[in-house]
Amino acid sequence: MLTIGPATFRIASAWRAPIDALERLYAAYPRPADAVADFTVRLEPAGRLRRWLRPSIFITGDHGLADAAPMSLAHGLLAAEMGMNLQMALGWRRHLLLHASSVEKDGQVLVMTGESGSGKSTLAAQLGERGWRLLGDEFALLDLVTGHVMPFPRLVSLKNRAVDVVAADVPAERMGPMLMGTAKGNIRHLVPRADAVARMGEGAPPAMLLFPRFGHETDVRAVGQGEIFMRLTQASTNYVALGEAGFDALTRFVATVPACAIDFPSGEAGMAMVEQLWAQRG
Repeated sequence: MLTIGPATFRIASAWRAPIDALERLYAAYPRPADAVADFTVRLEPAGRLRRWLRPSIFITGDHGLADAAPMSLAHGLLAAEMGMNLQMALGWRRHLLLHASSVEKDGQVLVMTGESGSGKSTLAAQLGERGWRLLGDEFALLDLVTGHVMPFPRLVSLKNRAVDVVAADVPAERMGPMLMGTAKGNIRHLVPRADAVARMGEGAPPAMLLFPRFGHETDVRAVGQGEIFMRLTQASTNYVALGEAGFDALTRFVATVPACAIDFPSGEAGMAMVEQLWAQRG
């Protein structure tokens, strides 16, 4: 059993290695043995012989994708993380889920959303090491009543060049193993700082929304509310399922949270832009 933010997971595996990796990296997280799990994640062999012969993982649980490609046992930690994300994406109904990173400072939340490779996870990880509290890098959980962003501080998935950038500033014991040759390149997981874990029951109101884009010359652009609403509906996995409650929550968010798009050529430049925009917020 493992609790991350408001969600509790029961994780089972046909192999010991993925569980050992989870136990090391999630050692500081609550593990309520007598709690009722919100979701079950299972890592099972992709075929009768695949437990021993070229071990191959099929991710299943309360929710699954029948046509999902199996994964190598060498990527078992990633499979477990994907399994938890899959359960949230397909089954969570207590909050509006946005595929976004979020960090908190001064009692308010910065939300960052964009396509894979936009730099949102790396920015959140770097900010989380420099005075901000990491709330999550995969999902921002928007409370349907208060509008607050609630923490879901799972491991941060760092990819390719971001691995070395972040690892240079983080103790080795907070870094997971290097997973080579995944579908998204080389991946290494980062354990959030202790304060992010200790305070993962504490949400805060959103104060800014950014659409970051890494690898471009520095620029800041306004984004209209119509475009923001459209992009956030596309970034939500449960907006349609929540019906009117989801519409009301997202409408309130778009109407009250200032937003802009930023381009930046490097992580340092991106953090400087974030800090400047944060200081200038109304």
